[in-house]
Amino acid sequence: MKPVTPGRRTQSAVSAAPEPPAQWHRVLTLLADISLLIGTRTVWAQAATHRIAVALVISVCYASILVCGVLALTVRRSRSLARIDLCVLVTAVTLTLCAWSVFHQGSDEALLTTQAAKELVAGHPVYGQPWPWLFGHGVALTPTVTGGYDLTYGYPPLAPLLTAPLLWLGHGAAPATAVSTGALIVGALVLWRMLPVPWRSAATMVCLGFAMLPQYGRLGYPAIVALALLVPVVVRWPRIGRGGRLGAAGVARAACLGAACAAQQLPWFLAPFLLVGIYAVRRGELGGRAAALVVLRVAGVAVTVWLLINTYFIVSEPGRWLTGVALPLTQGAVLHGQGLVDVSIYLTDGSDRLDWYSHASLLLAAGLLVLFTLFVRRLGPAATVLPWCAFFLATRSQDGYYLMMTPLWLAAAVTAPASEFATAWQPRLRRLPSRPARIAVAVLVLLPALASAAWAATGTAPLRMRVASLHRTSPVAGSRLTLQVTNTADTALTPHFMLTAGQGMSQYWTVVRGPATLPAHATARYELRPPAGPYLERYVIPRAGVRIRLRAFTDGPQTLSSASVRLPSG
Repeated sequence: MKPVTPGRRTQSAVSAAPEPPAQWHRVLTLLADISLLIGTRTVWAQAATHRIAVALVISVCYASILVCGVLALTVRRSRSLARIDLCVLVTAVTLTLCAWSVFHQGSDEALLTTQAAKELVAGHPVYGQPWPWLFGHGVALTPTVTGGYDLTYGYPPLAPLLTAPLLWLGHGAAPATAVSTGALIVGALVLWRMLPVPWRSAATMVCLGFAMLPQYGRLGYPAIVALALLVPVVVRWPRIGRGGRLGAAGVARAACLGAACAAQQLPWFLAPFLLVGIYAVRRGELGGRAAALVVLRVAGVAVTVWLLINTYFIVSEPGRWLTGVALPLTQGAVLHGQGLVDVSIYLTDGSDRLDWYSHASLLLAAGLLVLFTLFVRRLGPAATVLPWCAFFLATRSQDGYYLMMTPLWLAAAVTAPASEFATAWQPRLRRLPSRPARIAVAVLVLLPALASAAWAATGTAPLRMRVASLHRTSPVAGSRLTLQVTNTADTALTPHFMLTAGQGMSQYWTVVRGPATLPAHATARYELRPPAGPYLERYVIPRAGVRIRLRAFTDGPQTLSSASVRLPSG
């Protein structure tokens, strides 16, 4: 027998070879890196004209994007690729800050938030106060079916409270845009940190890439603040209250939910789905009573935080506060968006049943919540997407309602998969064992919303309008528009007129002559004057080929009547 002499161990026995990163991780990092190129040139061009130092920083970011692209495809270890993910995140944050330093003029929402903060600091009422001087000069107005405009602050108070300490940044909307942009960056960092390592670049891409959400941050939308607060709530949300205890982390997440609801109204639609989902998962684990206690604790913490943020306003201006925070639901804003309302705006001459779009939206939200309760094991992973489907049927169906919450879609997709709901409780449907029967239940639950939407979209325009003449001040401008209007409805209507070119709505024209209220089945002649603006008392006729539509909105009932108008330019 040969003696065994200790020899040198092979390298493979001493240390295992470094584990190469998965190819999909490389691709995800690369896509996040590429997403930073979109929209960056516009920022650089503006900075090169006015802020050369910012332009130089952006040029360094371009170099970082190129280097990260090379390294994402060539590094050999997962740990190295994770460092590249961090570098892409730092580059994205830097570009977001550079963009804000160049473009921070904001939108109407940012101006309203900043003005609300100023009034708050001065000890004046915040809600129910019109601030017409904020609008005009390129700042969008929100027309209402009553013939006026929404000139007041209509969101919960957290955004003005956060904006107040930053009023030193200057005039205009800069303080509000700083808050929303800062909130977006914080939300991106939190999501990046909470996601599993291979998925972190997805957080960079969705939150800070494509020049998508950073633009909303620079516009000063309070919904971005709500988004940032919802990120820690949604990540691994089915585990909230596991074992029947919230713990410090669960209490913090419930507090974030309450704060998000105090920042903007969109979280109001998400909260019921999360609470129902938490109850279903915990009931499958602990039983009905313990699950109910968990949900009560979560809701109790959230409501407490929400009340604490709103307390000053509830005490100092209760009526105006209540009206203000409910304003987006009650203001009666004119139709706008990319949803079903486009049928009445662009494909037909209007509808005498606009109220039913709102009814359809609320019915769809309620129906989806019912389906989520009945089939939570299947629909649980979609809890952060389902609430926004209701806005497709709303009178204000802007894509921002879906777009601004997309990071929550990612958070749920990565951290709340179907396996988290495998043992969740859901009502027993013993009489509906087959798949077709369950589909039939879903159709029945959604039928009221679908019927309401169809009823709204198939309505007819109650006013028949014809342009009689246009008084011109020049070959390309008019100062008076004469109409003949017939009310075909069975009720008297009070019309408010505007001319639109292309998509969206514009400002109302002033009625110079004609009845304020047009009786049922009556015909009248109206003379209209253009709205005040850059071309005071003048309407500049669009170039040939632009579709011009005469619109008439009424309130009580809410209706829209439209007619195509041909106004030759010369």
